[in-house]
Amino acid sequence: MTFPRKWLAGVACALACVATVPAQAHDNRKPKPMACADLVGVKLPDTTITLAELRPAGANPAPVGTLATPICRVVGVTKPAVVFEVWMPTETWNDKFQLVGNGGTAGVISYGAMRTALTRGYAVASTDTGHVSSGSFDSTWALGRPDLVADFGHRGTHVTAVNGKAITRAFYGEKPRYSYYVGCSKGGQQGLMEAQRYPGDFDGLIAGDPANNWTRFYAGAHLWYSMATLKDPESYIPASKTAILGNATRQACDAIDGIVDGVIDDPRKCKFDPAVLTCKAGQDPNTCYTPKQVRAIKDIWAGVRAPWGEVVHPPLVPGAEDGPGGWAAWTTGAAPFTGLHWLAADGFFRYMVFENPAYDPMTFNFGSDLLFALHKVGRSLDAIDPDLRKLKSRGSKLIVYHGWSDPDISPLNAINYFEDAVSFMAHRGDDRREARNRTNEFFRLFMVPGMQHCSGGPGPNTFDMLTALEEWVEKGKAPERVVASHLTAGVVDRTRPLCVYPRVAVYTGTGSTNDAANFNCRLPRDERRHGRHHDDDDDGDDD
Repeated sequence: MTFPRKWLAGVACALACVATVPAQAHDNRKPKPMACADLVGVKLPDTTITLAELRPAGANPAPVGTLATPICRVVGVTKPAVVFEVWMPTETWNDKFQLVGNGGTAGVISYGAMRTALTRGYAVASTDTGHVSSGSFDSTWALGRPDLVADFGHRGTHVTAVNGKAITRAFYGEKPRYSYYVGCSKGGQQGLMEAQRYPGDFDGLIAGDPANNWTRFYAGAHLWYSMATLKDPESYIPASKTAILGNATRQACDAIDGIVDGVIDDPRKCKFDPAVLTCKAGQDPNTCYTPKQVRAIKDIWAGVRAPWGEVVHPPLVPGAEDGPGGWAAWTTGAAPFTGLHWLAADGFFRYMVFENPAYDPMTFNFGSDLLFALHKVGRSLDAIDPDLRKLKSRGSKLIVYHGWSDPDISPLNAINYFEDAVSFMAHRGDDRREARNRTNEFFRLFMVPGMQHCSGGPGPNTFDMLTALEEWVEKGKAPERVVASHLTAGVVDRTRPLCVYPRVAVYTGTGSTNDAANFNCRLPRDERRHGRHHDDDDDGDDD
């Protein structure tokens, strides 16, 4: 059979044209948005979508609660048991995705934090990290399940980030322009684990009061503070006596920064000796401490050392021991063995480390047992790697903040991690100031004077770190200061700038000391004295 020459030429042209179409052209076409109910059919690795439903704005049955806007709610589970939820606003999406962290030992979806993200227009996800907890520090689920420990430590958050973004893209027909992580405490550990182990998951991360040095924290803080007050029954300090210490540290150290405002700005400068609170002959025992109680306070502030001389975990620092969110909650409890430090340590060592419900944590040895614990669970739980090169090269930004008056996790821990990262990221020939500036290009630390664990306390403790992160990620505007507020009965009565560490808020000398506008962020005098002046703007204005 013969064909006209013009026809053959047309066929050849058509074949050539098809051959030159880029192979990825079809894959790059914008997918069509899916109806909410159809999301049950989304295919994700090792994952089953168990629910996809529309929820209206307003009050909703538990567990969702009151919603600021209508949502598509998706519930799924990733093998073996990582339950997660994704909420996507149907009317007010800001084109962004947010994953919110957990507290304690997780085991629940963080519905409150999801509702907060929703008010800003985010598509938001949360996970129980792969287990159900009966309380804030329940660890019984970990018995004989190292896979669940790994999911709790890092994998659960990661797979939820991946799945949450995929579901968001399926629902809207486009992927989020930016993805953020926000968490505090256990959520701070999750944020730093993401930054270190899964740096591709987020464009920006906020890790507040991070429990990142998890294994050492549970041994050298939760357990040690419990031993100091409980091993000898006479060392126990009733909750009613925590105000004695809080008032004394405040009176001794509040004015160090030149302003008497009920806040110890930098507790490292407070050299208060609790021995002055020892009961004298004939003194009302409700107004002072016994020698053994004084010894317990000193032990808590000193920390515990391993046999080789190393402090196991940075200790607590003086300040804001009183109040409902202070030592009464964490160290003393309403009665012996009811404080949160003990409840956390007890479950962790019985079920997660030694996997023996009959184990007595009071017998813990800070040498051999510590090494065993680090070997057993450290790889899964400890987010202490200072190598953040992949996060930096991706262009992601990291903000860590920590309350100086945290009675749970020592604020020195956040500083230590930041300084470890500075040392790792330093170039040959950098002095300390240059190395910090280099690290500040993608990682900034904010210390919060007077804030207790993630919130509360006598200092300004309400602030919007997420807007600062968004400005940094989306507009390249790195945060130099973030204004924090203190509220009494719901009314703002003081504002103060939070500064990029190691800078501190310094009063200009004019105007009200309750107004953040009258403070500049400056390096402390010792930093200015030992640093190179040209490496940092030190003229009293914000950098």
